[in-house]
Amino acid sequence: MKLWKKCALVAGLLVATTIMATPSQTASARTVTDLTGTKVTLPQKVTRVADLWHANNQVVLLLNGQKKLVATTDTIKQMPWFTTVYPGIKNVTAPLSGSDLQTEELLKQKPDVVLTADASQAEQAKKAGIPAVNLMYQDFAGLKKSVKVTAQVLGGNAPTIAQTYTKELNGNINYVAKHLKKGTQKPKVLHIVNAQDLLKVDGRDTIVDEWIKLSGGQNALTIKGNMKAVTAEQIIAANPDVIIVGSTTSKAALKTLRADSRFANLKAVKAGRVYGNPQGTFAWDRYSAEEALQVLWAAKKLHPAQFKQLNMVQKTQQFYEKYYHYDLSKAAAKRILAGEKPA
Repeated sequence: MKLWKKCALVAGLLVATTIMATPSQTASARTVTDLTGTKVTLPQKVTRVADLWHANNQVVLLLNGQKKLVATTDTIKQMPWFTTVYPGIKNVTAPLSGSDLQTEELLKQKPDVVLTADASQAEQAKKAGIPAVNLMYQDFAGLKKSVKVTAQVLGGNAPTIAQTYTKELNGNINYVAKHLKKGTQKPKVLHIVNAQDLLKVDGRDTIVDEWIKLSGGQNALTIKGNMKAVTAEQIIAANPDVIIVGSTTSKAALKTLRADSRFANLKAVKAGRVYGNPQGTFAWDRYSAEEALQVLWAAKKLHPAQFKQLNMVQKTQQFYEKYYHYDLSKAAAKRILAGEKPA
């Protein structure tokens, strides 16, 4: 056989081999678009997930993907209701020192993907050869997208669960809108980040501000942004009708504000309308899948007469059964609603 014929034959075989290999190669990888708009290539089947964003671990739990977690955060490992619902999280590695990623420790877990809300963590993971999906958001539209993308990453029946959840979240928002009577006065609501610093609040143009509005209220302050420092004078001038405090119980929140001479005479404090924000597998007030319940809870607190038929204990029990496959007792549901830890 002449040399040129041999070369043509070899070239033809190489082309044929490439064409034959392409479908299997394509089938072994897929692409998802994260919340920054970045396209991320993932294995066709994801079985090992490193979730380095506290809040998103709850989304993985919601989507029934918790057994795929091979890396998490110390914060989630210490969340009382999360560890109650899924005790297995205690045995999952937390390859972080503060917010700094310990790459060597992460690589030992051999994750297929890293889920994060931190751009620098995503960059570190990529440099280590691990696909990274950024899921950070700041509003309800972002929450729904974050759940959807997490479901795409997990695969299996997760996308179906995500659709069910989104439908329920939208349904709860619509339920509140339907039951708010026209001309209803909008109480002024102050959301304090935590009881340790009463001068750190959540302002407008935030997810907190969004659920306050959806629940028939208005932010007591005009400041914009999350976790903003304000003065006692600003809070006194606003004189909120309702005060909600994160990361504490309703009992402790009211006691703390009553004991503070600056705030003891505020309208909300005098009326006893001070509440600890519910805390379940994650705090309901921000970056939480349980925002679906937050909208209902807040509406009932702001407008008790219009939502007297709304049974939040039952709603919380149903949510935990439906998404976490966990049998939550009435007493436990009441504790979550009061911001309390498991008994």
